[in-house]
Amino acid sequence: MLHKQSKEIIKQKVGQGEATYRQILISPEEGPNFAMRKFTIEPEGFMPLHTNEVEHEQYVLNGTAELRIGNERIIAKKDDVIFIPSGVEHDYRNIGNAPFEFLCIVPNKKDEIKIIS
Repeated sequence: MLHKQSKEIIKQKVGQGEATYRQILISPEEGPNFAMRKFTIEPEGFMPLHTNEVEHEQYVLNGTAELRIGNERIIAKKDDVIFIPSGVEHDYRNIGNAPFEFLCIVPNKKDEIKIIS
């Protein structure tokens, strides 16, 4: 069993992003199959175009952002659900006045992140 308060988990700055932070809510060591992370992108913040070797399942908690996923652009907002297949280029840009926050669940597999731009 695992029980924590998310406010007690340290926010780590994401080096490749601008005004972007990550909390590891359930680590690969704590969950046998999946890790759960919470990302926060402050207003005017972004994550650059990149790929991952693992898929992403995401749930938007707050804010508004423009995402590029492959050749598509979407506007993501609270309560949206997003699936990003492995190997697909994607980026995030907060376009609102509030923090863009989302949960990101990924399988516990080797993941290599490649920055495109």
